[in-house]
Parts: sequence; structure tokens; C-alpha cells
Amino acid sequence: MDEEILEAIHKVRNKVILVEGKKDKRALEILGCRKVLTLEDKALFEVVESINTKEIVLLTDLDSEGKKLYSQLKRMFSQRGVLIDNHLRLILFKHKVSHIESLHE
Repeated sequence: MDEEILEAIHKVRNKVILVEGKKDKRALEILGCRKVLTLEDKALFEVVESINTKEIVLLTDLDSEGKKLYSQLKRMFSQRGVLIDNHLRLILFKHKVSHIESLHE
């Protein structure tokens, strides 16, 4: 894995990170992230309302469905005054990583 990606993951490992599913969560936990939450089996508004933090890392997949989800979640969290940390997401775009679960491979 690229050093820039590892460094970006290291910077967010203690922040709340929201991913799409269990495989994404597991991949980030293997890489040392401690506060990874998933969207699985929940309505988006329930997820947003259940998270009480001032800043969140939104790490949906970088495919078309993940981008739509990211956009919806970003808007919802922003309306609640939650800051979005995009640094890792931008690094993954740069390195053409499209699925979070592939990070541990």
C-alpha cells in the first residue's frame, strides 16, 4: 500500500469514521482505526442522529453509489453542524482506490 495512504489513515485512526459495510469496517480496523461505524441496516437519518461528534470522516466507496451516499450524508451532517474530514477520501481518489474494503489487501 502507498505510504501516502497509510499516513492519511494514521491521521484519522482516532476519529469517528463512517463506512458503508462490515468489510469496509474490518479493513480499517486491521489498519488501526478504532471508531469505525457502518451504515448497514439503518436509515441514513438514524445514523446521522445517532452520531454525536463535532467532526466525522465519511468514507463511502468511491463508485457512483458511494458518491451519491457521500453527498447525502455530507449534507445531513453539515446541517447538524458536524465538520467533514475529507483528507483520506481525497488521497484515495488520487490513488484510484474505489472500494474501502480493498485497503487491507
